[in-house]
Amino acid sequence: MSTTTGKFLQSSLGKKLLMGLTGLFLISFLVVHCFLNSFIFFNDGGLLFNEGAKFMATNPIIKVMEYVLFAGLVLHMVQALLLTLQNNKARPVKYAVNNGAANSKWYSRSMGILGSLLLMFLIIHLANFWVKSRFTGLPGTDANGNENLYAVMQEVFHIWWVVVIYVLGVISLCYHLLHGFQSSFQTLGLNHPKYTPLIKAVGFWFSIIISIIFAAMPISILMGLIK
Repeated sequence: MSTTTGKFLQSSLGKKLLMGLTGLFLISFLVVHCFLNSFIFFNDGGLLFNEGAKFMATNPIIKVMEYVLFAGLVLHMVQALLLTLQNNKARPVKYAVNNGAANSKWYSRSMGILGSLLLMFLIIHLANFWVKSRFTGLPGTDANGNENLYAVMQEVFHIWWVVVIYVLGVISLCYHLLHGFQSSFQTLGLNHPKYTPLIKAVGFWFSIIISIIFAAMPISILMGLIK
């Protein structure tokens, strides 16, 4: 990496660029993750879901992308922290009058808090599913002979307080996306009077729909709608 590139990445603009790129990468992962997890709505005892889980666990490209995903997630969080510290350092004394509500949505000003809640949710999620599927082993197999990750999902989501935590995590995700989706495109310079309204509309409905689907999974299992 050249000195010029290093200085650029350490600048505020460089950090925002990395935030935008990693944000879009994580958004693309959400689409794949949501699509595969939504197989539980076929209500076939988890057979199709377990097929998808097997594909994710055994496909070499996906296995490599998992490490890329973790690297992107860590980089995204680090850049967010550095930008926050840099902004606070640049303005050590707050304005006497700061009517933030007049200039931005509350969730745009609360990305740090929402990101922290989302991080706690991710830790719980990884401990319940990813660690078990990759390291500690799963309880038996399904009718097709695949490892039964669906059984773990049924066990975890029959605990009401876990479902509450998941729903709160999904709400945090929703607000995070409401700001981050459009912001990522804007950071990359994709900001034009002709296209920005469309990007905002797509970002809004993407945030709402994907969050509803994620929240519907644990709620449906807890209520016995999916068995």
